[in-house]
Amino acid sequence: MENIVGTWALIKTKAVDANGTPTKTAPFGGTDFIGRVVFTKEGRMSAAITDARGKIPEEESREYSCYAGAYTLKDSTLITKVDACSDPARMGTEQVRTVSFEDGIMVLQPPLRSYGNKPAELRTLWWKKISDI
Repeated sequence: MENIVGTWALIKTKAVDANGTPTKTAPFGGTDFIGRVVFTKEGRMSAAITDARGKIPEEESREYSCYAGAYTLKDSTLITKVDACSDPARMGTEQVRTVSFEDGIMVLQPPLRSYGNKPAELRTLWWKKISDI
């Protein structure tokens, strides 16, 4: 497993529904997003992602998410105990992500779940390391 300590930029998102069919709109606006996640050597992390499209279609809303907390990485499972977040429902929860690497790109995948008023989705987020801190 590669070292996750550092700053990572979101470079790609994808979501499929419970049947494996791609969703109408990829997470955070598809290709126009801003996302950063930082993992410290002391075991803290902070992530923020937002839909950066200039104009959001009327039937959609701008998606934004941020959270932070202490993390552990064991094998291919990343667990963050959330102690700061934009969504009060996440406070105190454990956010679990499957972690893998593809040619130095970190791939994070949360479990199948609903986001806002959307049906359940299985999301995949690709991150490129931009700094060792």
